[in-house]
Amino acid sequence: MLFTVIVPGTVAVYVPLSLAPPPKGLPFGWGVMQIVALLPLAAGCAVYLWCLWDFAAFGRGTPAPVDAPRRLVVRGLYRYVRNPMYVGVLLVIAGWALLFQSLRILGYGAVVALCFHLFVVAVEEPSLRGKFGDSYERYCREVRRWVPGVSRGRAA
Repeated sequence: MLFTVIVPGTVAVYVPLSLAPPPKGLPFGWGVMQIVALLPLAAGCAVYLWCLWDFAAFGRGTPAPVDAPRRLVVRGLYRYVRNPMYVGVLLVIAGWALLFQSLRILGYGAVVALCFHLFVVAVEEPSLRGKFGDSYERYCREVRRWVPGVSRGRAA
């Protein structure tokens, strides 16, 4: 839990809020965009927590690299997209950008998305290929990396 509070909490909450414009009201004027912003904020949090549960209950691990899942998690949201935790974090950042109508937060989100992509391609996927072998290769062929969709095969 400490990892979840520190790393995703910093990336998805602390930094975007530090980039937010100073409040002009209580704490800002509520309009349609602020109400719409609640959807990606809530969805992103729900996605992250669901994946955290699947990592613990099925994968027998956590998002922390020192306690990574021991089993390949291909259930829940992982049946539709290979990186739902990252997608959840990006949804939260997008929600903050909408809530505060902030191009700075949106730009930050774009940089975070690029960093996630580079990390996944250069570090995480090669590591998972080494750890889980053919089952991970099959999973990669059947489930998209970033855009959720229906599995092209039987990932589980």
